[in-house]
Amino acid sequence: MRARWRHIGLAFGLLAGLAACDDQTLAPRQTDVPPSARPEGLIPPEPEAPPRRRSLASRDLETYYASVQADLLAQGLLRTDGGGPDTPFTDTMLLRNFERIALAEEYERGAGLRPSRGELGRIKKWNKPVRVAVEFGELVPEEQRVKDSNMVSQYVSRLAGISGHPIAMDGSDTNFHVLFMSEDDKAEIAPRIRALVPDVNPASLRIFENLPRSIHCLVIAFSETPGGYDYGEAIAVIRSEHPDLLRRSCIHEEMAQGLGLGNDSPQARPSIFNDDDEFALLTTHDEMLLKLLYDPRVKAGMDADEVRPIVAARAAELLGGSS
Repeated sequence: MRARWRHIGLAFGLLAGLAACDDQTLAPRQTDVPPSARPEGLIPPEPEAPPRRRSLASRDLETYYASVQADLLAQGLLRTDGGGPDTPFTDTMLLRNFERIALAEEYERGAGLRPSRGELGRIKKWNKPVRVAVEFGELVPEEQRVKDSNMVSQYVSRLAGISGHPIAMDGSDTNFHVLFMSEDDKAEIAPRIRALVPDVNPASLRIFENLPRSIHCLVIAFSETPGGYDYGEAIAVIRSEHPDLLRRSCIHEEMAQGLGLGNDSPQARPSIFNDDDEFALLTTHDEMLLKLLYDPRVKAGMDADEVRPIVAARAAELLGGSS
């Protein structure tokens, strides 16, 4: 777009120069021929609206998030190695983290961003196939759209392989929507969510009206039935102003949370489900959490007492215990 406007500006400059030259060498033309009458019913064309341009607020956010990423990397955070010898964990730790991340909830259901009291709830997961598509705000650059679409597509394939659940890109019958939106698109987010989920809880919708910049991204998952635990729709919103690694980190965490790993725990390590930002991308520990959640014996709606023996046995298997 910038190249196109430079080209038009140059054309205007040449026309102005030619006009100046004509004034110096030619006298004004005169004619006695009257102009033709304007045809009746002729509708003049609508003037083209000027193209939207990124606001200063969006550019400031881009600068801010670039600084956030640089600061985290300087502290040795946002690791992408998935964990290693410095981050050992046992099957007991894995079980504990599973209960905190898959059974507890970060926010009260249907109450917007009101923190929950941390009690263990019930298993939440998808029973139906997950069909993913991406959408972009109007001002997200084309190069970034391609990059983000590829990141989501590759991650979807990885999630499907880890969980064993049918998860695929599908723009025709989507039920997991990943929206990359800028500050300039914020007025369009709530109407888009309402279009996707007409009966969305108003408290959930209000979250998007004035997102603080401390919220980098978020996901809302909706059950198939009121008050149920089997997911049927999810919407993730990711700020397009993030630099590449933070955007990729948001993709990893929000999509995994939208599959049912909805909480964070300060004890989970190595994990993206921890607000310390040590890890940017899904870790080996987190892959095991997904395997536990999508074990066929683990059913949506199970409570901690029902699911604990299943998960304990499976965790031991994953970490080389009993077979």
